[in-house]
Amino acid sequence: MRFAIVKCHGSGNDFPMIDARALSLSEAEWAGVARALADRAGPVGGDGLLLLVPGDHHAEFGMVMRNSDGSEAETCLNGVRCVARAGFEALGIDAATVRLKTSYATAVRDEDLMPGVYTVRETAGPAGLSTAAWPIHGAPDRLVEDVLPMLDRARRFTAVTMPNPHLVHFVETVDEAELVRLGEICEAGPDWLPQRANVSFVEVRGDTLFVRTFERGVGLTDSCGSAMAASTYAACLTGRIAWDSTTVVFNRGGLVRAFAGEDGMVTLSGNATYEWAGSVEVDLGTETASDLVMERRFPDEIAAWDAAKRG
Repeated sequence: MRFAIVKCHGSGNDFPMIDARALSLSEAEWAGVARALADRAGPVGGDGLLLLVPGDHHAEFGMVMRNSDGSEAETCLNGVRCVARAGFEALGIDAATVRLKTSYATAVRDEDLMPGVYTVRETAGPAGLSTAAWPIHGAPDRLVEDVLPMLDRARRFTAVTMPNPHLVHFVETVDEAELVRLGEICEAGPDWLPQRANVSFVEVRGDTLFVRTFERGVGLTDSCGSAMAASTYAACLTGRIAWDSTTVVFNRGGLVRAFAGEDGMVTLSGNATYEWAGSVEVDLGTETASDLVMERRFPDEIAAWDAAKRG
């Protein structure tokens, strides 16, 4: 089956994106398409697959995000910005409510982070603190900068749903090997954490944050938008930064402007950059991609984002 795709990224979180509003595939088939297109050894590659899908009576359109292992995430805030751009352009609008798997987000075309950087402001939430909702078996009802002995007896975590589950740990310096060790424990889906979790180590750098994430269904990633949102909320909750105060949040892939409210809503303003557009063949039986044809490139957008990252 041949798919028209756009290769895009939000803060370095890169995805093939498909306008799936008129496509009818089964859940299993879409999972296979995600595994084929997100495969870094294949012709496209990415942190997952984004689908622009129909909305409902609350939303102008919707987003489905599938991780590189084919599993469906509750959300992907870096992906929301890219899908919002596609939805804006398809419908000729510049603001929308976006339907997600278990919630909604609002998205608005925002002032560019820097000249030439297409920027979307998104608000999602409310952030949740109930560990029963994950579930995390054997944890207190709320885990706010507290020990989770099943994972690590020395480190303190804050458990936040955004709405996908995040364990946030504040550090002086990110130890990637340790982050991967803890992330792989969660990724295995142990009895106490059957739905797995995203794990982030966060450095507070003055009035900014630096976030490094082991993403559920993906692994160590240069960027995870919901992790940046969850980390911002956790930093406010623990008094490291002020509520309703704009903070720049960095990761390996780039940056966003963020602020969190005590009502649990978190706003991110960041890029939705297109790299190229084209089409690719996917064999649904073997879950492999081939015959990629790039029909249009976006060098000016790539250059503008590179300049934004350099500051």
